[in-house]
Amino acid sequence: MSDKKRGIGFRYAWSGLKQIIRMEKNFQVHLGVAFLVIIAGFYFQISRFEWIAVIISIGMVLICEMINTAIESFLDYVRPQIHPAAKLIKDIAAGAVLVAAMMAVVIGCIVFLPKIKILLGL
Repeated sequence: MSDKKRGIGFRYAWSGLKQIIRMEKNFQVHLGVAFLVIIAGFYFQISRFEWIAVIISIGMVLICEMINTAIESFLDYVRPQIHPAAKLIKDIAAGAVLVAAMMAVVIGCIVFLPKIKILLGL
């Protein structure tokens, strides 16, 4: 692959990332929560292993949200009228985001609750 084609691919990828940040409220919420979790990670000085778990969790939620948005946008383009199959596909994609977010919450609790308990003297 030529450097020019690779550069074009990166441009498209950055464009997609900028668009989802600008246009998708749920993605903005996920980014905001991720930012707060990262600040908490520095505050509580979490271990290298805990950082790995937190970063993977954040990445999974953001990736799932991006894939969900792409699927929804594609279906809205191909099938603008409501159709049971399109609804099922959208619901499953949204469910993937929910599962990733729930896993991230569980990992966040495992990482941060013991540190919060110590901070509160419990």
